[in-house]
Amino acid sequence: MLASRLTTKYQATIPAKVREKLGVGQGDVIAFKISGNKITLHRANPADIAYANTLTSTLSEWSSRNDE
Repeated sequence: MLASRLTTKYQATIPAKVREKLGVGQGDVIAFKISGNKITLHRANPADIAYANTLTSTLSEWSSRNDE
């Protein structure tokens, strides 16, 4: 099992093996699916990215220097 610790801003680093398996890198978008007590992570498709982009302006913490 792989693990990652949450920061004070509730951010976590995705372990290298998981990033490699998903085929994601810096700047890519990931999506989460919640089904009961199970959460899955996948590389975001264009519809997921469009949805996330509509939320960006409402989430001021995403614009902070700490997220760069």
